[in-house]
Amino acid sequence: MEIERQFLVAALPGLPEAQETIRQGYVAFLPEIRIRDIDGSHFWLTIKRGAGLAREEWETEISRQEFDSLAARLYPETHMVEKRRCRIPLPEGLVAELHVHEGPLAGFNYVEVEFPTTDAANAFQPPAWFGREVTEDPRFAYTELSRVGAASRLAAFLRR
Repeated sequence: MEIERQFLVAALPGLPEAQETIRQGYVAFLPEIRIRDIDGSHFWLTIKRGAGLAREEWETEISRQEFDSLAARLYPETHMVEKRRCRIPLPEGLVAELHVHEGPLAGFNYVEVEFPTTDAANAFQPPAWFGREVTEDPRFAYTELSRVGAASRLAAFLRR
């Protein structure tokens, strides 16, 4: 089970030097089947079911060859999401995973925090640099952000 809250970030905090480069794509949306390349050396296949705060999640490491094979078969009219991920420690042992996007989503910054329980998630008070919460907003799910044209739809929405 994954219990996670997501927020937009308008102004980036100071970034740690340690960052991961991630490429992720979607093979299917229901259930969500995601592939991820971390730093060109670790490859993952993840299956998620559900939406919002708490979702079922299953993940396994795969080979580069398996990743490349699945990357050639992304869901129609989607592209790889390119981003850098920074981990920023928070109080009470929590960690903010800040995603600074590149490629079509450049300029879009997003932070997520995982929790051990839904009670802990609901009690969480986000730091001042966290922006608007989008945990329950399907427009900000990565399945939607991976769609061709998502960047222009996102930019139009954020200008409002």
